[in-house]
Amino acid sequence: MGRHFLQIPGPTNVPDRVLRAIAQPTIDHRGPAFARLAAELLERLKTVFKTAGPVVVYPSSGTGAWEAALVNTLSPGDKVVAFETGHFSALWCELAARLGLVVDVVPGDWRHGADPDALAGRLTPDVAAVMVVHNETSTGVRSRVPEIRAALDRAGHPALLLVDTISSLGSMDHRHDEWGVDVTVGCSQKGLMLPPGMGFNAVSAKALAHRGRLPRSYWDWEPIIAANRQGFFPYTPPTNLMYGLREALIMLEEEGLDAVFARHDRHAEATRRAVRGWGLEVLCADEREHSSSLTAVLMPDGHDADAVRRLILERYDMSLGTGLGRLAGRVFRIGHLGHFNDLMLAGTLSGVEMGLSAAGVPIKEGGARAALAYLEVSS
Repeated sequence: MGRHFLQIPGPTNVPDRVLRAIAQPTIDHRGPAFARLAAELLERLKTVFKTAGPVVVYPSSGTGAWEAALVNTLSPGDKVVAFETGHFSALWCELAARLGLVVDVVPGDWRHGADPDALAGRLTPDVAAVMVVHNETSTGVRSRVPEIRAALDRAGHPALLLVDTISSLGSMDHRHDEWGVDVTVGCSQKGLMLPPGMGFNAVSAKALAHRGRLPRSYWDWEPIIAANRQGFFPYTPPTNLMYGLREALIMLEEEGLDAVFARHDRHAEATRRAVRGWGLEVLCADEREHSSSLTAVLMPDGHDADAVRRLILERYDMSLGTGLGRLAGRVFRIGHLGHFNDLMLAGTLSGVEMGLSAAGVPIKEGGARAALAYLEVSS
């Protein structure tokens, strides 16, 4: 009985308002009503990305938007510097290599974000782009994108800056124009509070001018941007998801982006206080790099994170994120992003505390209470 607690870091809970919007009758995607919808959406999206430039929308997952960012700007054999900060950054590196790019991977320990100081020595003249994941969904670690931009500027290097905001867009501050990002990659199913199915590229003027020779057809920006000028797409768009996106963007505007980011910051801090109150360790090792979208929790030696997750799902009907890649079995991830409030966080942390205790994990009592105390004084 009762609701299921979906506390993975995406797909996230979809608000009732958004679900009702998606349920509207489908309209002709070549008609004037759709053209008005698309024109409104494409303009509203710029606010979330904090850009004056175009935002390209694909019926795709974030992986498709990754590929679009690369094939529109780079050529076979181009060299890219890519920071490996977790499982998803590693997957983006693999995708780049399969496309025929030469990937210079900056290795990481998955507990820290991209190191700006490591960039200068790798910026050889043949580097065409730098790839960074703003918020690594597998680890709960944020990379300091403005410092990466500053390192590029200090070196006077013309490389494009490509940034994945898949689990930060709409929940953590990202400034495409101000931070000098050339392509920002996003998707629908996390901070934007939608089901999966929409990928995004926010594109700078520099990126539009830097047209690579990698093969592309479906992902090509040019015909999409051209059709968008009249409110249309060169492919069948996800019409009903676009209804939902409009409602989600209105919700973000009603709350105000600064308030949205502050809410996520507050819930993340409360979650970390709970984890430390239990005597456990947050995976992120640098106070400057904590994610506001999710928290990855390290398990004590001898305890399996997946066994804890299974128990919590079976006993309390709550889904937590699994450990991925080298973190499999070592961490579980608490998602606290999107359509989320204090009471939902209180229920989430209480369920985690009960589950840890029931699984025999040695914890201190009162972690959830520490989070509640913080919520009380920070409201």
